[in-house]
Amino acid sequence: MLLLAVDTATPAVTVALHDGDSVVAEAGQVDARRHGELLLPTVDRVLAEAGLKLDAVTGVVVGVGPGPYTGLRVGLATAETFGLVLGVPVHGLCTLDGLAYAAGLAGLTGPFAVATDARRKEVYWARYADARTRVSEPAVDRPADIAKQLADLPVVGSGALLYPGEFPDARGPEHQSAGALASLAAEKLAAGEAGAFLPPLPLYLRRPDAQVPKNYKVVTPK
Repeated sequence: MLLLAVDTATPAVTVALHDGDSVVAEAGQVDARRHGELLLPTVDRVLAEAGLKLDAVTGVVVGVGPGPYTGLRVGLATAETFGLVLGVPVHGLCTLDGLAYAAGLAGLTGPFAVATDARRKEVYWARYADARTRVSEPAVDRPADIAKQLADLPVVGSGALLYPGEFPDARGPEHQSAGALASLAAEKLAAGEAGAFLPPLPLYLRRPDAQVPKNYKVVTPK
């Protein structure tokens, strides 16, 4: 097994290789405006670090969000392209699940919540019984609207760290790790849980920022 994991649903452009036992190489950079520019060079860097070629990959893992529209598409389109070219399966996982798993690897035990920055003064979030068990569907809300629900819980991720007043027990990791995402996928595959993966489709929880004007002027001839 050699899994290539990518996630661009958060400001982190993150890539990792996992051989079924452990992460063999990982790299990433936090830059919310350069997902398309950074992803493929990061894939190349991870493969070079591992001393492997792309054709050694037996499966692709991709974070499906929730996340901002443009950044999320970069990772998903790249993952699907790799899967098609290599003839290997593409396994989708919720990005929040990757962060929860990373928190578990760092020693956090449940219950807790994960929150990432959704911009517009909102967060994407979900609750977890433990690092591997999500107990609510991903949602997008203003921090003040969910602060009471999560008042007694540690909250992991950049969304929590941005709003310490609403999430007093905010914790890291701050950003997504493709290594944690790959480790979660490898664990699921080893346990025969292939059906637990999501289709490699974007998990959008709201409409994109860019909208077609309602009363735009027609300039083409009739």
